[in-house]
Amino acid sequence: MLSIFTKKYFIKDLLEGFVDIHNHVLPGIDDGAKNTEESLILIKRLMDLGIKQFIPTPHIMQDFYPNTFETIGDSYQELLEALPRKIQKDITINPAAEYMLDNHFDVLLEHENLYTLKGLYVLIEMSYFQAPINLENIIFKLKTKGYIPVLAHPERYSFYHNKLEYYKKLKDIGCLFQLNLLSLGDHYGKSVEKVALNLLDEKLIDFIGSDVHNENHINKITELHVNESSINKLKKIIETTNNTFTVI
Repeated sequence: MLSIFTKKYFIKDLLEGFVDIHNHVLPGIDDGAKNTEESLILIKRLMDLGIKQFIPTPHIMQDFYPNTFETIGDSYQELLEALPRKIQKDITINPAAEYMLDNHFDVLLEHENLYTLKGLYVLIEMSYFQAPINLENIIFKLKTKGYIPVLAHPERYSFYHNKLEYYKKLKDIGCLFQLNLLSLGDHYGKSVEKVALNLLDEKLIDFIGSDVHNENHINKITELHVNESSINKLKKIIETTNNTFTVI
């Protein structure tokens, strides 16, 4: 007799050894951890899930978080000084940035080196209200300069929700996609969840990140579950994320 209940597969069970390439655990620098005390809480909670490698990605957003190599470096140093030695020996933290594609980004791309996830991978994001009118040109410029653009949480941009073919076009011109773990539940809304699962099914997702800003996010990740089909797809993407960004 077939069971009417669908087995739950908890995403937390996939996170042992996970390299978290998108999080906001650096203290006092954006809308993530407000201070080192909060940073330590987030890191310890994520360690409890099996995560040992962190790439913090504070926003670089000129109007709200005008971060630089210096401000990120200072926050990183503050965190290192607050981390107990025992924890420092068990984890690696290599900061990067999450770049908003605003007018200031054009200046940075033209005149400065970018803060990359690893190698030449650059994490980028867009406004949730509308995409840059020159998005494809920005991606082309990034590629021309040797960078590999990784678009953070493509599933959260509602203006693309009915444009699956445009997602495919962005992939075709060389933009990789990073899915947020919490998009696989209803944290950002049912429409985001639907698109996230659709992008998974279409094999358009390249990497996974937590995008953790606070403890509530971790609580929800701990409870997050999907069906068997999705968990098998996620296993492969998490493996790719780890293989690409792990520090040897």
